Amino acid sequence: MSLAILTDLTRCVGCRGCVLACKEINELPAGSTERLSSLTWTALERRAGLNVRRQCMHCVEPACASVCPVGALKKLPSGPVVYNERLCMGCRYCMAACPFRVPKYEWDKQLPRVRKCVMCYDKRLKNGKPPACTTACPTQATVFGNRDDLIREARSRIRAGNGRYVDRVFGLEEAGGTSVLYLSSVPFDKLGFPTAVDREPYPLLTWKVLSKIPDFVGVWSVVLLGVWWIVSRRMELERHGEGEHPGADRRGSGRWQRSGSSG
Repeated sequence: MSLAILTDLTRCVGCRGCVLACKEINELPAGSTERLSSLTWTALERRAGLNVRRQCMHCVEPACASVCPVGALKKLPSGPVVYNERLCMGCRYCMAACPFRVPKYEWDKQLPRVRKCVMCYDKRLKNGKPPACTTACPTQATVFGNRDDLIREARSRIRAGNGRYVDRVFGLEEAGGTSVLYLSSVPFDKLGFPTAVDREPYPLLTWKVLSKIPDFVGVWSVVLLGVWWIVSRRMELERHGEGEHPGADRRGSGRWQRSGSSG
C-alpha cells in the first residue's frame, strides 16, 4: 500500500500548525516558515489569496533517488522518499535533478547534509502513526492515507465543488505521479507550482540521456568519483567524531501530536 498526503489549499487557514509540527518533531530551529530550506522542511506561502503549503513531493519514481550514485536517497514502497546521511557523498545531484527544487543543502556546515521532508518515516510512519503535519492541521486541509483513496477523495471534492476547484489534482501525473497531492481553487501556475513538469517519470528521462554517453564516461567516472567521495567523507566523519546522526537519541516533545484525520 502506497501512502500519501492530500493538501486542499481551499481549506488552509494559514495557522502554520503543519510547519511548527514539522520543526518540532525534526528538531529544527524556529525561524523562517515561508520558504523551504535546510532548516524548514514544510513551508507556508501566501499566493493569489491562498495559503500554499510546500514540502517534498515524494515522487512515485523520484529523480533524486535515480541520480544518487550511492543510494543515499531511496523511495520506500510505503510512499516516502527517505535519506541516509551516512551514505551521502555530497555530490548534490539530487538538487539538480529534482523537478520541484525541493532538496536543500547545509552550506554553512563543516559536514553538510541534504535536507528535506521524509514524511516523518523514522519517528512516526514506521510506527504506524501519520506524519506530524497532518495530525496538527485543525481544518483537515492536509490529510494522510492510501494514495488511491486520496485520489478518489480529491476527484470527489472536485465533482461536488460546483466549480469551486480547478479541475486538476496536482501530483496525479506530474513527474510520473507523486505521493503528495494538491487541490486548489486557483490555477496552479499562479501559485508557483511547476506546471510544465513532464508527465513521464524523470528516472526514465535520466536513463535516456545516460544511454547516449559512452560506458567509460557514464559508468567509470561516476564510480571512481563516488569511491573518492565516500572514502574522504568517512575519514572526515571519523576525524570529527560525528559517526552518529546528531540528536539520534532525542525525541520531539509531541506538542502537536494530537489526533487528526488519517485520510
